[in-house]
Amino acid sequence: MSTKSVVTHLDGMSFNVELSGYNFTIDSIPEYGGQNKGPTPKPLLLSALGGCTGMDVVSILKKMKLPEFKLSVEVEGFQKDEHPKVYTKIVVKYRFEGENLSLDKIQKAVHLSETQYCGVSAMLSKAAELSAEIYINGEKQ
Repeated sequence: MSTKSVVTHLDGMSFNVELSGYNFTIDSIPEYGGQNKGPTPKPLLLSALGGCTGMDVVSILKKMKLPEFKLSVEVEGFQKDEHPKVYTKIVVKYRFEGENLSLDKIQKAVHLSETQYCGVSAMLSKAAELSAEIYINGEKQ
C-alpha cells in the first residue's frame, strides 16, 4: 500500500498540499519569508502523532466497553537549537474526562497504541524520545 502527497509551491514560502483527497496550505512564519497562511511542516508531525494514537486509543477503549468519555491528546515536541532542528523529545499527554473511567483500561489502550498500532509513533520513536502522560479529570495519573 502506498500513500501519495503532492506539495505545490504557491508563492513566497507557501505550498498547497494535496493528500488523500484533501487540500490545505502549509507556510512559514514571516521571520523566514512566510505569511502564516497555514501551519509549518514540522509541527504537523506532532498533530499526526496525536491523531494516530488518539484514534487507536478511542478504538481500543470502545472495544473494552469503557463508559462515555472525552479525550484530547496534547503533543509537545522539544527540538535541538542547531540545524537540523529535529525533535529530540516528544511528550504525549492523554487528557480524559468522564465518570467511572478505568485507569487500567486506559493505560492498556495507551500502551497498545504506543507499542503495536500507531505507525506514526513507531516512526518518530526511532528519531526522538517519546513519553506519555495520562490525565483523568485533570489529575495526572
